[in-house]
Amino acid sequence: MTHNVTLIPGDGIGPEVAEATVRVLAATGVRFDWDRQEVTADIIRATGESIPTPAVESLKVTRLGLKGPVTTPVGGGFQSVNVALRKKFDLYANVRPVKTVPKLRTRFEDLKIDMVIFRENTEDLYSGLEVEVVNDVVTSLKVITRRASLRIAHAAFQFAREHGRGKVTAIHKANILKKADGLFLQCCREVAAMHPGIKYTEMIVDNASMQLVARPETFDVLLLPNLYGDIISDLAAGLVGGLGVVPGANLGDDCAVFESVHGSAPDIAGKGVANPTAMMMSAVLMLEYIRERDASRRLEKAIDAVYEEGTSLTADVGGKATTMEFAEAVISKLG
Repeated sequence: MTHNVTLIPGDGIGPEVAEATVRVLAATGVRFDWDRQEVTADIIRATGESIPTPAVESLKVTRLGLKGPVTTPVGGGFQSVNVALRKKFDLYANVRPVKTVPKLRTRFEDLKIDMVIFRENTEDLYSGLEVEVVNDVVTSLKVITRRASLRIAHAAFQFAREHGRGKVTAIHKANILKKADGLFLQCCREVAAMHPGIKYTEMIVDNASMQLVARPETFDVLLLPNLYGDIISDLAAGLVGGLGVVPGANLGDDCAVFESVHGSAPDIAGKGVANPTAMMMSAVLMLEYIRERDASRRLEKAIDAVYEEGTSLTADVGGKATTMEFAEAVISKLG
């Protein structure tokens, strides 16, 4: 079987890590027909489209995407490509597995961290409803709906059940935002009641942030609204080595886009030294999603084996290898 996938390399280091990932995926033996779509900051500025039309049309056909980083301007300019994709294709679940990388030196290297973050992906403050009420006074609307809260909760508990996870923790600020986060919690509780075999707990977001740093090994599946999920996802990534080693998935009912969640790193673009781990691990998630589970397991084990060996790592994780040398090392471990 051949899988049709929209490939969006992005800009900065995106094309380099995308090329390495495509090469590694070819070595798994799974067949792909890649529809490569150029989505860069320069193209977006030139066309005025947050997602260029050809990329949108491609995803409408394939319903499956693998994406590298695209530069997003800060404090102005065009909308984030990630946000635009999530809204366009209703990719309501952002899923971030975060786990200890073998022998990667971090402050938490002696702990076994293995958590999965489920972040609601379509509303909250990311609805983008901002108004300048009067000069120098701006309001931003936090939107929480029952529909969106229920479906992210169902996604988290279904994942926990299917993957043998024992606990789901809903993270909130309902002590202050009693109506908005209160509605989110109410929906989480309703779904939790449908899954009596899974332990359900709740934690205020500021306490959760502290506990993640103090006892990260105690977390399993985390369930969050959009803004807290965004922040906690990056905090959690920092526990295991940073955004360069964690994957990301954006899932809808009939479409999915898998992405490296780090930035485009223009300072090292074109030098061949970027770490492709995040995009390769996102490809691991994609293989699982398309039910190529054997290839998914083999690729994840191969990446872990390269880190275990430690001789073909890129500079950001303490090595001297190039992007493609890392990729070739992974291929050699695939067997």
